[in-house]
Amino acid sequence: MWSLVQKIFGTPGNAPPAERDPDRYEKEKTIAQGNDAKKRLTLARDTHTHQEILYYLAEKDPDPKVRRAVAENPSMPVHVSPLLATDASDDVRMALASRLMALLPDLSHDTQSQLYAFAAQALATLALDHVLKIRKALSSTLKDYAGCPPRVAGQLAKDIEREVAEPVLKFCSAVSDEDLLEILKDHPQSWAVQAIAARPAVSAPISAAVIDTNDVPGGAVLLGNEGASIPGPLIDKIIEKAKSLPEWHKPLASRKTLSESAAKKLAEFVDSSVRDILIRRGDFGPETTEEISAAFRRRLEFATAEQTTEPLAERLAKMAKEGRLNEQAIADAIALRDRDFVVAAIAHKLHAPQPDVAKILDLKAPKPIVAICWKANLSMRLALQIQQDLAAISPREILYPRNGTDFPMTIDEMRWQLDFFGFAA
Repeated sequence: MWSLVQKIFGTPGNAPPAERDPDRYEKEKTIAQGNDAKKRLTLARDTHTHQEILYYLAEKDPDPKVRRAVAENPSMPVHVSPLLATDASDDVRMALASRLMALLPDLSHDTQSQLYAFAAQALATLALDHVLKIRKALSSTLKDYAGCPPRVAGQLAKDIEREVAEPVLKFCSAVSDEDLLEILKDHPQSWAVQAIAARPAVSAPISAAVIDTNDVPGGAVLLGNEGASIPGPLIDKIIEKAKSLPEWHKPLASRKTLSESAAKKLAEFVDSSVRDILIRRGDFGPETTEEISAAFRRRLEFATAEQTTEPLAERLAKMAKEGRLNEQAIADAIALRDRDFVVAAIAHKLHAPQPDVAKILDLKAPKPIVAICWKANLSMRLALQIQQDLAAISPREILYPRNGTDFPMTIDEMRWQLDFFGFAA
């Protein structure tokens, strides 16, 4: 055993052992192998004890008090930490965790060193410990430490216990994006999504993954986090989702990086309190502010008209005569989820029965929807809205505009769809 210990401490790259006192070394060796537990405990606590002796006590001593004393000793050889991390005693492992967390700031200056490797290995073992208080101790200490070994941070972040994982998910910068993406893909509980969304810095891929979880509170936290990178295309996707998620409206409207074009889209469906947030921002031009106000006025007029007892057919006829049965009116109806009005308006423009138009929406098939919108002289952008908001077509099946505005089908393809469903005439 002694030759093995000496070999460990003598290998290249390890910290050199303290200068040996031969006489004292032999005395320590005798005590370490003896039966006097009190003397072994005193030896384990002594900062001047040779490291080989401390290693021996950590590995061989039958008394957990002695092994714990080694773990608490400021002179504990870091080489022994992986061994102590698997000690049968909870107290020994807890003492080791405290010691390693105190040592880590100095060791992490050289992440390529063997000493750092020993400490990181032991911490990774402790991060999976079956005793909750040990994992909690690691989490509470390492959450604020950027030098935490990434493997350890990742293990703590994936812990099934909220009190372990949440602080690390929320604050520890050592958790990699790869680990965060893995966690988000595994359908985590809402508290985990919210913790990730609240991190001081959230990359664009992580922001997208948070939104893809469809966790409403997590999305609201992300939108309110100015440290989260949310690029324009993702904002557009969020706005589409937000049509049915009022919890996202205020944080979206308050987001400093919200563009004027995004604000206009948002104004199409939010309530008056959110509209006021958009108007009071002060960073939009007067034209945008007026468009936001106009959009709300239109929707208010539309909603007021809905409350009248006037039959829908008469209302449509009057709007058509006055030139108000246009794309904007249909878009307002979509924003208010007025399916009956949209169906009736398209049917009016097509001179077709309303049940036939309703049947097209019920099919949840994108091609005939695009075809009837084209036939009704509506834009492809409105056809996209109808697919998303009224027909609830899966994003993977939706037909998107080509070049931003063009219809993605040829005229012959759209005519075929119209003929097949009886709209050709």
